[in-house]
Amino acid sequence: MSLSSVELEQELSGILNKIPLLANRLEMYELPGGITNRNIAVTTDARKYVVRISGKNSSLLNIDRRSEFENSKIAAAMSIGAPVYEFRPDLGVLVIGFVTGQTYSADDIAQNLDRVARAVKQLHESPAFDRDFNMFDVQKGYLKVVRDRELALPEDYLEYADKFQAIRTALHAKPVPLVPCNNDLLPANFIDGGDRLWLIDYEYAGNNDPAFELGNIWSEAMLDESKLHELVDHYYGEGHPEAFNRVWLQAAAARYGWTLWGSIQSSISSIDFDFLGWGAERFAKAKEAFNSERFEEALRSL
Repeated sequence: MSLSSVELEQELSGILNKIPLLANRLEMYELPGGITNRNIAVTTDARKYVVRISGKNSSLLNIDRRSEFENSKIAAAMSIGAPVYEFRPDLGVLVIGFVTGQTYSADDIAQNLDRVARAVKQLHESPAFDRDFNMFDVQKGYLKVVRDRELALPEDYLEYADKFQAIRTALHAKPVPLVPCNNDLLPANFIDGGDRLWLIDYEYAGNNDPAFELGNIWSEAMLDESKLHELVDHYYGEGHPEAFNRVWLQAAAARYGWTLWGSIQSSISSIDFDFLGWGAERFAKAKEAFNSERFEEALRSL
């Protein structure tokens, strides 16, 4: 049950009153869909903002709030990310502009892959981000957290470690220039403003292989394979089977790594969400790729 504006004011005034631009508040409500942070829409007499309140222990998820702030500013300067107004690490708060538009669903992604590819290309043409992001390194850190804290781990998860590393080896043998990536473009992080698609939420942003970005978009929307072909064609142009295989392998790597994100979040988050089920769904898809006949062929084709 969502809290009323009055209830939110009672709960959050101690934080919001410390941020001068949020004075003279007229209304506030909690935005749905966040599974890492709380996102509060706050209307003042000047404009409407989104106040992102960080979840506790988010550093365990490989989130660097200073990098999120810096990368959000870069995306905003490219007119692809929301304007950035305030960063208060002491309060665990980032204040950005409220972007008006339709929040995408998986179906919207599937029906707008040409626009998705163009928006992602615009982001990828940004100046370099504040840090790099590599799922193979991130997964290693996540696995250490899971083991150190004795968190839930799918029974057969480690049986696929060699195949995960085989992807890393194959990609490393054919490196590509890194570009600024969001790395977390689930459908709800696309907002259709009519004349443009906005890409929001830069807490995992970093310079990365663009194939990871595309594979992760496809993975998070849970689309069928034909849509991956379509997305790859819109981004790279038609006739690039090696690009398709690179994106397909990166999608498998994303699913394998994010599985552990679900395990960690289930132990630290206060958000009412089935994180273990979320991770299990991604692990099932990763196993499907690892066990497919295409896997070895994709590795060889890069």
